[in-house]
Order: sequence, then structure tokens, then C-alpha cells
Amino acid sequence: MSKEAFKSFVKENPRLMRYVKNNDMTWQKFYEMYDMYGSDSEVWDEYLKDTEVTNNTTKSANFSDMVNYLKNINLDSVQESINSIQRVLGVVGDLTATSAASNKNTYEPKPLYKHFDD
Repeated sequence: MSKEAFKSFVKENPRLMRYVKNNDMTWQKFYEMYDMYGSDSEVWDEYLKDTEVTNNTTKSANFSDMVNYLKNINLDSVQESINSIQRVLGVVGDLTATSAASNKNTYEPKPLYKHFDD
């Protein structure tokens, strides 16, 4: 079996990438299995089975976890944090405004051809 055939097999079955990303398998092991058994073997049933059902339950579990997390947020502490951030931004704004005002150049150059106060 060629490498190009394996690449096309992987493109047809993107679920294999999930196993490599999770460090459950390596591309080398997948290639060796493909080389030994081919693409139509029962070896691939374990890796190519439909996992959409588990993904949907995971998504709903993640949503319920997020709702529980949002329930546990203390809104008073969030408001205090926002107020302190606003105060810090106000101080920074005042400092930049005063430094910009102090950096204004008050020097007025004299004309080039005027030697005396005529």
C-alpha cells in the first residue's frame, strides 16, 4: 500500500485525527495497520464507529456545566471588579491627559530675517 493511498484513506475518515490529537494512537501505528490489513478490514471498526451520539451528550453536558457555572457567579464581586477597572482606566486617562498637556511646546521661534526687535 502506498503513502498516497493512506493519505486519501485518512481524508475520507477524519475521525482518525481525533485519536492522534488525544495521543491514543500515532500516525505510524495507523499506517502500519493500513499497510497490514488494508482499508476494508474490521480493524478499523473500532476507530471509525459513529461517535456523534457521544458528542451530542458531551455538548449538552458542557452546556449544563456552563449554566451551573453561571449560577455560581457572585454578581456583587463582578460589579466590584468592573468598578475597580473603571477607576484604574480613569487614573490612566488622567495621567495621559496631563502628560500630553505638559508636553506641548510653548516655544515660538523668531523669524529668520529679523535680527532686532524692529
